Amino acid sequence: MNAPTDIQIINGPDGKPAFVVIPYAQYVAQHSDSDIIPHEVVSRIVDGATPIRAWREYLDLTQDEVAKRLGISQPAYAQQETVSKPRKATREKIAAAFGINADQLEL
Repeated sequence: MNAPTDIQIINGPDGKPAFVVIPYAQYVAQHSDSDIIPHEVVSRIVDGATPIRAWREYLDLTQDEVAKRLGISQPAYAQQETVSKPRKATREKIAAAFGINADQLEL
């Protein structure tokens, strides 16, 4: 006997399963917020912002607020926002100041 399910399997041209479709709520429940990047952040990056700047703007923080969290000056932090690929240690510190996973700054 088959139990009802919300999961859909889509077969490819060869008749074999190619895709699985699940309800969005189920997808979100299976993935923690630590690996989801909001659409607004991605849009800012596509428009030319660095990931650090895009996340800061998404979180509605000023450069001064982030600098204080990091214990550095605002000009020193502003310089970090312009770096396209900051060092791992820098990404980890900034991610912690944002309250996100450092991997979310790697786009």
